[in-house]
Amino acid sequence: MINITIDNILKEKCPNLTLGCIIANVKVNDFNEELWKEITKECTNIENSLEIKDVLTLENIKASRDAYKKFKKDPSKYRLSSESLLRRIVKGLGLYTVNTIVDINNLISLKTNNSVGTYDLDKVNGNIIFTLGHEGERYEGIGRGEINLENLPVFEDAIGKFGSTTSDSTRAMITKDTKSILMNIISFNGDINMESHINNAKNLLELYSNAKIVETRIIK
Repeated sequence: MINITIDNILKEKCPNLTLGCIIANVKVNDFNEELWKEITKECTNIENSLEIKDVLTLENIKASRDAYKKFKKDPSKYRLSSESLLRRIVKGLGLYTVNTIVDINNLISLKTNNSVGTYDLDKVNGNIIFTLGHEGERYEGIGRGEINLENLPVFEDAIGKFGSTTSDSTRAMITKDTKSILMNIISFNGDINMESHINNAKNLLELYSNAKIVETRIIK
Protein backbone atom coordinates (compact mmCIF):
# COMPACT_ATOMS: atom_id res chain seq x y z
CA MET A 1 0.00 0.00 0.00
CA ILE A 2 1.05 3.59 -0.56
CA ASN A 3 3.00 5.10 2.33
CA ILE A 4 1.70 8.45 3.62
CA THR A 5 3.56 10.37 6.31
CA ILE A 6 3.53 13.80 7.97
CA ASP A 7 6.84 15.67 7.91
CA ASN A 8 8.32 16.56 11.29
CA ILE A 9 8.56 20.18 10.13
CA LEU A 10 4.75 20.28 10.31
CA LYS A 11 4.40 18.19 13.45
CA GLU A 12 6.81 20.37 15.40
CA LYS A 13 4.64 23.44 14.84
CA CYS A 14 1.28 21.63 14.85
CA PRO A 15 1.49 18.49 17.01
CA ASN A 16 -2.27 17.89 16.66
CA LEU A 17 -2.10 17.65 12.86
CA THR A 18 -4.03 14.58 11.71
CA LEU A 19 -4.89 13.08 8.32
CA GLY A 20 -7.92 10.91 7.68
CA CYS A 21 -7.10 8.94 4.53
CA ILE A 22 -9.32 6.88 2.25
CA ILE A 23 -8.12 4.90 -0.77
CA ALA A 24 -10.93 3.68 -3.03
CA ASN A 25 -11.76 2.51 -6.51
CA VAL A 26 -14.57 4.65 -7.86
CA LYS A 27 -16.82 5.50 -10.78
CA VAL A 28 -16.83 9.21 -11.56
CA ASN A 29 -20.11 10.61 -12.88
CA ASP A 30 -20.88 14.13 -14.03
CA PHE A 31 -23.83 14.58 -11.66
CA ASN A 32 -25.99 12.77 -9.14
CA GLU A 33 -29.33 14.32 -8.23
CA GLU A 34 -29.60 12.72 -4.77
CA LEU A 35 -26.08 13.81 -3.88
CA TRP A 36 -26.88 17.33 -5.00
CA LYS A 37 -29.97 17.33 -2.77
CA GLU A 38 -27.72 16.49 0.20
CA ILE A 39 -25.32 19.28 -0.74
CA THR A 40 -28.15 21.78 -1.18
CA LYS A 41 -29.57 20.86 2.25
CA GLU A 42 -26.16 21.32 3.89
CA CYS A 43 -25.65 24.66 2.14
CA THR A 44 -29.08 25.89 3.25
CA ASN A 45 -28.37 24.93 6.86
CA ILE A 46 -25.05 26.79 6.79
CA GLU A 47 -26.49 29.85 5.09
CA ASN A 48 -29.31 30.04 7.65
CA SER A 49 -27.09 29.57 10.71
CA LEU A 50 -23.87 31.48 10.01
CA GLU A 51 -22.74 34.97 9.12
CA ILE A 52 -19.35 35.80 7.62
CA LYS A 53 -17.98 36.87 10.99
CA ASP A 54 -18.93 33.47 12.43
CA VAL A 55 -16.80 31.49 9.98
CA LEU A 56 -13.52 32.47 11.63
CA THR A 57 -14.81 31.38 15.04
CA LEU A 58 -15.47 27.77 13.97
CA GLU A 59 -13.08 25.52 15.87
CA ASN A 60 -11.52 23.71 12.91
CA ILE A 61 -11.27 26.87 10.81
CA LYS A 62 -9.60 28.74 13.66
CA ALA A 63 -7.13 25.88 14.24
CA SER A 64 -6.28 25.80 10.54
CA ARG A 65 -5.73 29.55 10.33
CA ASP A 66 -3.58 29.45 13.45
CA ALA A 67 -1.47 26.74 11.81
CA TYR A 68 -0.93 28.90 8.73
CA LYS A 69 0.28 31.72 10.96
CA LYS A 70 2.77 29.35 12.58
CA PHE A 71 4.03 28.47 9.10
CA LYS A 72 4.32 32.21 8.30
CA LYS A 73 1.61 31.94 5.61
CA ASP A 74 -1.11 34.61 5.61
CA PRO A 75 -4.46 32.72 5.93
CA SER A 76 -6.36 35.73 4.58
CA LYS A 77 -4.28 35.89 1.41
CA TYR A 78 -3.97 32.12 0.97
CA ARG A 79 -7.36 31.04 2.26
CA LEU A 80 -7.85 27.46 3.27
CA SER A 81 -10.15 25.62 0.88
CA SER A 82 -12.49 24.82 3.78
CA GLU A 83 -12.83 28.48 4.70
CA SER A 84 -13.31 29.51 1.07
CA LEU A 85 -16.17 27.03 0.67
CA LEU A 86 -17.90 28.19 3.84
CA ARG A 87 -17.54 31.87 2.97
CA ARG A 88 -19.04 31.20 -0.44
CA ILE A 89 -22.07 29.49 1.10
CA VAL A 90 -22.60 32.13 3.79
CA LYS A 91 -22.55 34.83 1.11
CA GLY A 92 -25.39 33.00 -0.65
CA LEU A 93 -23.31 32.13 -3.71
CA GLY A 94 -23.92 28.40 -3.43
CA LEU A 95 -21.69 25.66 -4.81
CA TYR A 96 -21.05 24.60 -8.37
CA THR A 97 -21.17 20.96 -9.40
CA VAL A 98 -17.98 19.50 -10.90
CA ASN A 99 -18.36 15.73 -10.77
CA THR A 100 -19.53 13.29 -8.12
CA ILE A 101 -16.13 12.82 -6.48
CA VAL A 102 -15.34 16.53 -6.27
CA ASP A 103 -18.90 17.21 -5.07
CA ILE A 104 -18.49 14.59 -2.30
CA ASN A 105 -15.13 16.14 -1.42
CA ASN A 106 -16.77 19.55 -1.00
CA LEU A 107 -19.67 18.17 1.03
CA ILE A 108 -17.28 16.48 3.48
CA SER A 109 -15.35 19.74 3.85
CA LEU A 110 -18.57 21.62 4.60
CA LYS A 111 -19.64 19.02 7.16
CA THR A 112 -16.27 18.87 8.95
CA ASN A 113 -14.97 22.44 8.46
CA ASN A 114 -11.67 20.81 7.43
CA SER A 115 -9.86 21.10 4.13
CA VAL A 116 -10.26 17.92 2.08
CA GLY A 117 -8.11 16.93 -0.89
CA THR A 118 -8.98 14.13 -3.30
CA TYR A 119 -6.46 12.93 -5.87
CA ASP A 120 -6.28 10.60 -8.86
CA LEU A 121 -3.95 7.87 -7.61
CA ASP A 122 -2.88 6.95 -11.14
CA LYS A 123 -1.30 10.41 -11.34
CA VAL A 124 0.56 10.09 -8.05
CA ASN A 125 3.98 8.45 -8.08
CA GLY A 126 5.53 6.72 -5.07
CA ASN A 127 5.20 7.52 -1.40
CA ILE A 128 3.51 10.69 -0.17
CA ILE A 129 4.67 13.14 2.47
CA PHE A 130 2.68 16.06 3.88
CA THR A 131 5.24 18.82 4.24
CA LEU A 132 5.90 22.54 3.74
CA GLY A 133 6.56 24.11 0.36
CA HIS A 134 9.96 25.70 -0.24
CA GLU A 135 10.94 29.09 -1.58
CA GLY A 136 10.40 29.35 -5.33
CA GLU A 137 8.12 26.31 -5.57
CA ARG A 138 4.90 26.76 -7.52
CA TYR A 139 2.28 24.73 -9.33
CA GLU A 140 -0.85 25.31 -11.38
CA GLY A 141 -3.82 25.35 -9.00
CA ILE A 142 -7.23 24.11 -10.10
CA GLY A 143 -9.08 27.21 -11.24
CA ARG A 144 -6.61 29.38 -9.31
CA GLY A 145 -3.68 29.89 -11.68
CA GLU A 146 -0.15 29.66 -10.33
CA ILE A 147 0.08 29.01 -6.58
CA ASN A 148 3.07 30.12 -4.50
CA LEU A 149 3.83 27.05 -2.37
CA GLU A 150 6.41 28.60 -0.06
CA ASN A 151 5.46 27.80 3.57
CA LEU A 152 2.18 26.23 2.44
CA PRO A 153 1.21 22.74 3.74
CA VAL A 154 1.54 20.52 0.67
CA PHE A 155 1.41 16.89 -0.40
CA GLU A 156 4.50 15.70 -2.25
CA ASP A 157 5.28 12.49 -4.15
CA ALA A 158 8.31 11.34 -6.16
CA ILE A 159 7.46 13.82 -8.93
CA GLY A 160 6.84 16.86 -6.74
CA LYS A 161 4.10 18.81 -4.98
CA PHE A 162 0.53 18.06 -6.07
CA GLY A 163 -1.92 19.22 -3.41
CA SER A 164 -2.38 21.69 -0.57
CA THR A 165 -4.89 22.89 1.99
CA THR A 166 -5.43 26.03 -0.10
CA SER A 167 -5.64 24.73 -3.67
CA ASP A 168 -4.77 21.42 -5.32
CA SER A 169 -2.72 21.12 -8.49
CA THR A 170 -4.09 20.24 -11.90
CA ARG A 171 -1.70 17.26 -12.11
CA ALA A 172 -3.64 14.92 -9.82
CA MET A 173 -7.10 16.42 -10.26
CA ILE A 174 -10.18 14.21 -10.54
CA THR A 175 -11.54 13.69 -14.07
CA LYS A 176 -14.12 11.43 -15.69
CA ASP A 177 -11.30 8.96 -16.38
CA THR A 178 -10.28 8.63 -12.71
CA LYS A 179 -10.56 5.07 -11.44
CA SER A 180 -8.74 5.16 -8.11
CA ILE A 181 -8.61 7.95 -5.53
CA LEU A 182 -6.87 9.07 -2.38
CA MET A 183 -9.01 11.31 -0.20
CA ASN A 184 -7.33 13.20 2.66
CA ILE A 185 -9.34 14.90 5.41
CA ILE A 186 -6.85 17.35 6.95
CA SER A 187 -7.34 18.39 10.57
CA PHE A 188 -5.09 20.84 12.41
CA ASN A 189 -7.30 20.22 15.44
CA GLY A 190 -6.41 16.61 16.25
CA ASP A 191 -8.33 13.42 15.60
CA ILE A 192 -11.60 14.66 17.12
CA ASN A 193 -14.45 12.88 15.26
CA MET A 194 -12.00 11.76 12.53
CA GLU A 195 -13.23 8.16 12.61
CA SER A 196 -16.78 9.45 12.14
CA HIS A 197 -15.67 11.75 9.31
CA ILE A 198 -14.01 8.82 7.53
CA ASN A 199 -17.09 6.62 7.92
CA ASN A 200 -19.32 9.40 6.57
CA ALA A 201 -16.99 9.87 3.59
CA LYS A 202 -16.94 6.12 2.92
CA ASN A 203 -20.75 6.01 2.92
CA LEU A 204 -20.99 8.93 0.49
CA LEU A 205 -18.41 7.40 -1.84
CA GLU A 206 -20.13 4.02 -1.80
CA LEU A 207 -23.57 5.52 -2.31
CA TYR A 208 -22.81 8.04 -5.04
CA SER A 209 -19.68 6.75 -6.81
CA ASN A 210 -20.02 2.96 -6.52
CA ALA A 211 -16.83 3.01 -4.48
CA LYS A 212 -14.95 -0.08 -3.38
CA ILE A 213 -13.01 0.99 -0.32
CA VAL A 214 -9.45 -0.35 -0.46
CA GLU A 215 -8.11 1.11 2.77
CA THR A 216 -8.69 3.75 5.43
CA ARG A 217 -6.26 5.02 8.02
CA ILE A 218 -5.70 7.85 10.46
CA ILE A 219 -2.21 9.36 10.36
CA LYS A 220 -0.77 11.50 13.14
